[in-house]
Amino acid sequence: MTVGADHYFTTEPGVPEQPREVTFMVVGRPYRLAAATGVFSADRLDPGTAVLLRRAPLPGPRGGVLLDLGCGYGPIACVLADVSPASTVYAVDVNQRALELTRRNADSLGAADRVIATTPDAVPDGVVFDEIWSNPPIRIGKADLHDLLATWLPRLGPDGTAWLVVARHLGSDSLQAWLETNGWRVERHASQKGFRILRVTRPPAA
Repeated sequence: MTVGADHYFTTEPGVPEQPREVTFMVVGRPYRLAAATGVFSADRLDPGTAVLLRRAPLPGPRGGVLLDLGCGYGPIACVLADVSPASTVYAVDVNQRALELTRRNADSLGAADRVIATTPDAVPDGVVFDEIWSNPPIRIGKADLHDLLATWLPRLGPDGTAWLVVARHLGSDSLQAWLETNGWRVERHASQKGFRILRVTRPPAA
């Protein structure tokens, strides 16, 4: 991986910040979000994120506590907060530039009070999530990815669901096998454009 490709995994990106704007549609609604160099997929909505937002069932008006794991500039968090106005959305990332963009984008949608953009260690220990949404950072490496998911998936509520999108050529099937080996129930919810959406839940109580 080149330096230009991996700088968005760092706390403070080393590249100068150059503003970008990303536009896309979800459920017939247009979104126009601020992005910048030094964050993931700053020039367009990442194809995996697009598949996730269009093929996984978005939360309804009932609300809940949701997590966007690896939020980048916040497309998932902003869509979740927009379609589910009774929800609180934690948007978690290590990249400070990404978190600031997420806050700015949530504010532009009128959801600044419901989108909590923060670093992983700042999420209170007692928070339990009804849903986790993620286009997980596969390129951090298998061991680190497994550690990431092993940290956050146990924070799902008893009836919680995680929606993960992973490219087939980047190991969606092996990730599914690892999740199942570690006690999670995994269903392939949808496949499109080379991506799989995995629905991850706790196994039924014995």
